[in-house]
Amino acid sequence: MEREERYEALLIEEADAWFEYLEATQAEAATGRYDEVEPWAWARLNQRLRAVERKRRGLSTAAA
Repeated sequence: MEREERYEALLIEEADAWFEYLEATQAEAATGRYDEVEPWAWARLNQRLRAVERKRRGLSTAAA
């Protein structure tokens, strides 16, 4: 059960990363600063997704 809860928490963390990216880029698209913000938002998204993937691999390793 605990493993499933940790996996679910990782799914939520991944979704949160995508929502953060979306919020950052949509807000700046309206102000015309999208080109300035998007590279930062994309880098931040990739950083967070890599962290989630590392944690997910840790769960798989622990289960084996």
